[in-house]
Amino acid sequence: MGLLGSADIAVRRVLPAVARTPDIELVAVAGRNMATARRTADRFGGSPVEGYERLIASPDVDAVYLPLPNALHAPWTLRALEAGKHVLVEKPMTTREDLTADAVRSARRRGLVLRENLMFVHHGQHARVRELVEDGAIGELRQLSATFAFPARPAGDIRHRPELGGGALLDAGVYPLGAAQLFLGTGLEVAGAALRHGPTGVDVEGSALLRRADGVCAHLAFGMDHSYTARYELWGTRGRITVHRAFTPPADHRPEIALEQDGRTLAVEHPAQDQYAAAVAAFVAAVRGSGTREDGLASAVDRARLVDDVRTAAGRPAQNRRRAPGP
Repeated sequence: MGLLGSADIAVRRVLPAVARTPDIELVAVAGRNMATARRTADRFGGSPVEGYERLIASPDVDAVYLPLPNALHAPWTLRALEAGKHVLVEKPMTTREDLTADAVRSARRRGLVLRENLMFVHHGQHARVRELVEDGAIGELRQLSATFAFPARPAGDIRHRPELGGGALLDAGVYPLGAAQLFLGTGLEVAGAALRHGPTGVDVEGSALLRRADGVCAHLAFGMDHSYTARYELWGTRGRITVHRAFTPPADHRPEIALEQDGRTLAVEHPAQDQYAAAVAAFVAAVRGSGTREDGLASAVDRARLVDDVRTAAGRPAQNRRRAPGP
């Protein structure tokens, strides 16, 4: 694997997971600042490389991990795919539906693995929640609510820069959107949305109402100027399930699955799990042929559509947007 840029998420979460995962090795770290690339390579292995193009062209690199600012995901994902490299790209895959669909078509055309690194879906606690719902633990599902928000970052943070694809919707909102897809399926309709924008022009918080064809709704909230919150709740005819620390739990965190029935709350136990390592392992399996190469691609395109539709419903449609004809 080759790394494009030494982003915080790469250094804190993903590269340590790569180091713990069999059958994958970091062999190159590309950067525009060679001192930073060298520090990352010294810590995690591989050779520092000046410039992203040189790394992508290297015959020693089979796959590329791409944690660049959001606006750079689409062009560098496409360049890596065109060079015959598998790609693990941080969420969101791109900033718009049409760009995401273009990347998916490129990967399929070349028989390459493309994964959006929305890591929480790899944690087993969500499969346990789905089992509870399917077993009728809360009766018929009527509503879902999900929230992900975190405290404000410094003024110079890339999340505050519109030209780099900043904003709460792309950085935090994709988690509640992903939770809605996980439990309600794809093809949800955006029934309403609101976004509040900060002084730099990016959205700093928002909310959305999604609706499934049968009338089941999802109430979503997200932000980057809040106390930390990462939870979802499934509400049915007989009870509800609540999960705290749902999206970014530490590897040693024991999930908090609360099942409420008939006025009583039961704690459903689930072991701690490293979702970062699970996400890397799933990518490795897909590249090596023991996993599913299509896994998550349709959901990624559908999630990008929801992002576009939330913007439109909030009165801020994406510029130069074209509706994708489908992946």
